[in-house]
Amino acid sequence: MTLTASKLRENIYRVLDQVLATGESVEIERNGRRLRIVADEQTSRLARLVRRPEIVVGDSADFVHLDWSGEWRG
Repeated sequence: MTLTASKLRENIYRVLDQVLATGESVEIERNGRRLRIVADEQTSRLARLVRRPEIVVGDSADFVHLDWSGEWRG
C-alpha cells in the first residue's frame, strides 16, 4: 500500500495497527521519495545467541567441579 504523507497523518494509528496486524509494509511518498513502515520481526534473546565452540577448549564436564569460592569477594 502506498500513501501520501497527508493521508498517513490523517490515519496514522489505523495504518500502524494495520501494519502490525497484517505484517504488510506501507510505503509513504514524500517529496518524490519513498519511505517504508515495516513491522519488526521479534526474536527471542536466546535466538540471537551466536554459537562459539572455540570458547571452551577441552571437556566442558571438567567445569562442573571447579571451586571458585576462594575467588569470590562479596
